[in-house]
Amino acid sequence: MPHHIVVMGVSGSGKTTVGHLLSEKLELPYRDGDDLHPQANIDKMAAGVPLTDEDRWPWLELVGRWLTDHPDGGIIGCSSLKRSYRDLIRAAAPDAKFVHVHGTRDVLDKRMTHRPGHFMPTSLLDSQLDTLEDLEPDEPGQVFDIADPADVLADKVIAWLA
Repeated sequence: MPHHIVVMGVSGSGKTTVGHLLSEKLELPYRDGDDLHPQANIDKMAAGVPLTDEDRWPWLELVGRWLTDHPDGGIIGCSSLKRSYRDLIRAAAPDAKFVHVHGTRDVLDKRMTHRPGHFMPTSLLDSQLDTLEDLEPDEPGQVFDIADPADVLADKVIAWLA
């Protein structure tokens, strides 16, 4: 059975790192959902302006489409902060599973501060944490603590998927 995996979480949570590790271990393609953002969204975030739902809908549709364009499975990093965002992704890719990489605000802030060349300023972390809606019991997903080293976390994800 192909795996369609969305590695979700706020900026700095390690979506890209975990996504790449899962890609290697599961031999599936990985895509960073940030690469699918239109330039207007990137410009807005780079200026410290939080995205609105209206900004996100077309981007989330592209995330779901990327998954369906990979019928043999794929992994995408996408914040997927709200239930409605995850529902939109699942409308395109009903079998998508959500791997929520999560940690304390202090850990997230430190990671964002030491991340070179990313458009998301640390000033938007609180906005993202305020927007974040936990996975609900009926959603196909699991929360994983970023206190674990990334390779351990990836192994835990693979065990959960099995």
